[in-house]
Amino acid sequence: MRTARLIGAAAGIVLTLAAAAPAEAAGYRYWSFWQSDGGGTWAYATQGPATARPADGDAIGFRFAVSEDTGDASRPSAGPDFSAICSGVEKKAGTKRVAVVVDFGSAADAPRGETPPAPALRTGCAQVREDATGAEALAAVVKPLRYDSAALLCGIAGYPAKGCGEQVAETNPWATEGMPTGNPTATVTKPADGDGGPSAGIVVGGAAVLALGGAAVWKARHRA
Repeated sequence: MRTARLIGAAAGIVLTLAAAAPAEAAGYRYWSFWQSDGGGTWAYATQGPATARPADGDAIGFRFAVSEDTGDASRPSAGPDFSAICSGVEKKAGTKRVAVVVDFGSAADAPRGETPPAPALRTGCAQVREDATGAEALAAVVKPLRYDSAALLCGIAGYPAKGCGEQVAETNPWATEGMPTGNPTATVTKPADGDGGPSAGIVVGGAAVLALGGAAVWKARHRA
């Protein structure tokens, strides 16, 4: 009886430690907004497209992806090349030209049940009034646009069809794989070698506890 209790306790410890491995936030699924003076590289915008006012010769970019924060946000796959995108578009009085790049991202970042529209990368030269915002320049190239009540850009050209900046959870598969999460945007990721699952200490420690339990069973049988 004592041996059985020991084994049960050992197994319980292993399961508890595995289940206690914390779930980690993979990031947020959203449209990031980028700006450039028309050459060089993209810079993450310090304000939203509804308030930003690019100048003539500038470029703005939009990329749909899952990102943890602004530091790891995915840039548009095409560069901010104003001269190429707006080639042949002459400036007119009272207007400005803004190069627009829209990158719908990869299927890996798409919400469940959706795929990025084709073509996944679109560019265009918006010729808008001089005080137009980035949102107005975007609408001149690709539409319709969908915003939430806080003026956050949620969808471009119908993608994604719903939702706006949802958090995407990376759930601990040792505890919840195969179980309903209650969150349609949650994903379950199998741990890669050396990453993503319970720590090595938990696994090794659990194995040691079970080994001790096995040794106790062997001794009990040989005493009988």
